[in-house]
Amino acid sequence: MSPTRERRRPSGEDERDRAALARERRGRRSDEERRRTRTSAARPKPSAARPKPGVRNRPNRQVEIRRRWVALLSLLTVIALVYLLFFSSMLGAKDVSVSGSRTVTADQIRAVAAVPVDQPMLRLSTDEIRDRVAAMPGIATVEVSRSWPNTVEITVTERTAIAFFDSGPGGDGVHLVDGGGVVFKTVPSRPAGLPELKLPKVSADDPVTRAVTAVLGVIPEQLLKQVTTATAKTPASVEFTLSSGKIVRWGTAEQTDRKAKVLAALLTQEGKVYDVAAPELPTITS
Repeated sequence: MSPTRERRRPSGEDERDRAALARERRGRRSDEERRRTRTSAARPKPSAARPKPGVRNRPNRQVEIRRRWVALLSLLTVIALVYLLFFSSMLGAKDVSVSGSRTVTADQIRAVAAVPVDQPMLRLSTDEIRDRVAAMPGIATVEVSRSWPNTVEITVTERTAIAFFDSGPGGDGVHLVDGGGVVFKTVPSRPAGLPELKLPKVSADDPVTRAVTAVLGVIPEQLLKQVTTATAKTPASVEFTLSSGKIVRWGTAEQTDRKAKVLAALLTQEGKVYDVAAPELPTITS
């Protein structure tokens, strides 16, 4: 007869151990669940509008067509502006305005300027127009500018005669000279009120000519009216003859005011030659 196994009834201590073990397992599961919950909350949730993998986010077809039209119209606008400004006669030169001319007529200046009619304003070379007008004998300075939409403005300053010289028998006449020694005009007769240059050579390239005209350009007007002839052998030895027959040795164009005051005092005394080239040591000789 086989022995009968007797099931051992757990003691009270065993029951307490099992209950403690069960509580510990439940606590571990709760800790793990809390960690998983925190991790899930920290992760960003996928957007509902996020496209599915493999699907491209294409712009709306109408928007794309509108963009292409805007680009095309912009390109056409640029092309039209370039054509209008650089190739069309709509903004071409149609009128030439001249100001500042006195002895040289406006028609003469327009003819020399030779502004191409209807040529687009931006393609006009104002420098070339200026150089052509500046080459005219009676013109001292020239300014050329564009006045939109169709006018070219030319402003000139004419040369002012400060003296003249006579080329003599067999020469080509009487010539006017400006303050820079430039011979710019031929006249039929000796002009009244201007001194005559008595020089071997009269030219803007000649230092002696420039020295004499520089002195005539700075002396007081009241004194200039009395000068009948002016001459010099060197740039520092300018002298002139007054309408009274007295000779003034002026020297250079420096110290003009002081020389004028000294000369005014000397001319009250008798003499033939008045030397103020060194105004601190003036002399009078008879």
